[in-house]
Amino acid sequence: MDETKQSAEIETLIEKLLDSDPEVRTDAALELGTSGQKSAVEPLILALNDENPDVRFQASKSLAEIGKPAVEPLVKALKGEEGNTKRYATFALKNMGDDNVVEHLIVALKDEDWSVRKTSAKSLGEMGSKKAVEPLIDALQDDDWGVRCSVAKALGDIGDEKAIDPVKKARRAAKGDKEFKKVATKALKKIG
Repeated sequence: MDETKQSAEIETLIEKLLDSDPEVRTDAALELGTSGQKSAVEPLILALNDENPDVRFQASKSLAEIGKPAVEPLVKALKGEEGNTKRYATFALKNMGDDNVVEHLIVALKDEDWSVRKTSAKSLGEMGSKKAVEPLIDALQDDDWGVRCSVAKALGDIGDEKAIDPVKKARRAAKGDKEFKKVATKALKKIG
């Protein structure tokens, strides 16, 4: 396909990201991801804040599919102000499977938005990076219950023995919190 025609198709897909029908927007996000075009990155980042969760989810998957050209804009979005954008940027970075994004997800563990911290912890656990163990151990003290649960699970997923004592300590400190204790116990079993 010649470059002019491809560029026109990308522009049409970008316009479809603004369509009133969420299915049209979702399909456009999907096609932009398979195009692999750098020009699709910024419009897809804007779509991370779409009112429809299917559109947001597909935009994040498409950004992960585009890969390296999307890393820097995603990191910038992660430092932005909008919660949906930051959560879905975290998801996209995780799905790239690139160890270079681990540092950015670690920084996101201290975000003011609890859902960004929770998503970052979950992502770090799924990536299994040992670099994340110490920051995750620190995050066991998070004010938010859901974040602490995600952190304990992430530490179990990573499986580093350094996490055993801190998870045990957090489990003991969670007096009366049966759910957290269950998550912590599962994590400890996974670690060994």
